[in-house]
Amino acid sequence: MYLNEICIKNFRNIEKINIKFLKEKNIFIGKNAQGKTSILESTYFLAITKSHRTNIDSNLIRNGEKEAKVVGEIVNNEKEKDKLEISISDQGKKAKINGEKINKLSNYISKLGVVMFSPDDLEILKGSPSVRRKSLNISISQIYKEYLVYLNLYNNILKQRNEYLKKSKSKNFDELYFEVITEKIIQLNIKIIIYRKKFIDNINKNINKIYKKLLGEETIKIKYETIIKEEQVDDNIEEEIKKRFIKVRQAEMFQQTTLVGIHRDDFLIISEKGLVSEYFSQGLQKIAILALKLSELITYEEIKGETPIILLDDIFSELDNIKKNRILKYFNKDTQVFITTIDLKNINNKYFKDAMVYKIKEGKIKNATKEERWKNIIMRRTYKY
Repeated sequence: MYLNEICIKNFRNIEKINIKFLKEKNIFIGKNAQGKTSILESTYFLAITKSHRTNIDSNLIRNGEKEAKVVGEIVNNEKEKDKLEISISDQGKKAKINGEKINKLSNYISKLGVVMFSPDDLEILKGSPSVRRKSLNISISQIYKEYLVYLNLYNNILKQRNEYLKKSKSKNFDELYFEVITEKIIQLNIKIIIYRKKFIDNINKNINKIYKKLLGEETIKIKYETIIKEEQVDDNIEEEIKKRFIKVRQAEMFQQTTLVGIHRDDFLIISEKGLVSEYFSQGLQKIAILALKLSELITYEEIKGETPIILLDDIFSELDNIKKNRILKYFNKDTQVFITTIDLKNINNKYFKDAMVYKIKEGKIKNATKEERWKNIIMRRTYKY
């Protein structure tokens, strides 16, 4: 799978640009606040219908404009083309595939697979469990459409259950009804935990190999923390979850909220020494997160039979030259990669044989011709106006 071209209109500081991409490496160079990240953000938005930087869609609309729109053409392994379109205005968000409006986002999100790394992803290590759950949910939703359906249903049932718990001291509290919604939330816990554990197990098959390939040292893995012990997921999962709900029943009545469930799940990246967030330097933490993202790419490919595109925003900062080159060396021609950086100093020329370099300035873009690109590679400089 790859993104053939994109049209971005009134998105962040971009007025309007059209870009045709290579199937391999696409590198965007420019100073800070020129629009490099906006291009990757709009691509992510085209795939996920959400930004990785803000939860407020209106922030994506260019100042003074009423609507932002991103349109892209994707090509799958069978060379079939689809036109994706996502727009935001004061009337809300609209998604289309080949001109047809899509009402269920679960039918849209799975169309273009994308894995993204940004500097903010260090919050996966340092931030709250909610940050990690959000990352986990986005990754799994792209692979399994039904996961997003279960997750949305769970959040609705959770809201109902919490609202009903607030009536627990009331004469109108119906024990039978409470048991019904508790059983529903238990069954949804089971489904979602199974998906999460399966996904994390797949990640753990590859994350350490990738980390060592990029760095050549240490051992890392993902530890999943949920309502029950990890080994119980494969055994008596329903029985164990029911025990947990029974155990906290009185406490829930007192506190009037649901105290256990997948809405409190967490996962940790650990090494032989302990938590990566505590024992690794900033640069090594970045490599650990990148290894996680590349493991997601492999998991997506193994399950769906398509290779998602990967977006690497400001990946080279705080890394030495060896690590920069190892990152570029990792990608083969079967993966479409988008990279933003300030410059390409000290990068081996051989990693740009299949790359297009774009210069970004004030939300505008210009790409080098093939002849110019080769000249730039030889001269170790990027294309300029």
